[in-house]
Amino acid sequence: MAADHARFVRGSALTGTGLLCAAWFALMLGTHPAAAAPRFVSCGGAAMLGAALLNCSHLAPTKPAQLCNFSWSLLQVGNVPQVVSGSFLLPPGANNAQVYQGAGYVAALASPIILCQDQN
Repeated sequence: MAADHARFVRGSALTGTGLLCAAWFALMLGTHPAAAAPRFVSCGGAAMLGAALLNCSHLAPTKPAQLCNFSWSLLQVGNVPQVVSGSFLLPPGANNAQVYQGAGYVAALASPIILCQDQN
């Protein structure tokens, strides 16, 4: 019994259409509207020595207060993952404001995600 074998012709990995699609996708990634939006809030968090701390600053004192939501994946003592989340209002001129503090965490599994918008 003879087996049928398909014959494959090796060619360029990207055809003209594939190259055009890849260029369009790269252009869309680089021109996303959120990338061009001004940032009025800067935040940073760390988890070490059994505690977690998230601080934020309002970067533009002439802009309105920012209403923010956060979500943060942390590792508890005993290697148990936990996601903490919350909301906070950051007034203009706030500098290094403590927006979250928790105990019993040994590490951060991911960077905190913070989404903010004008209070209005």
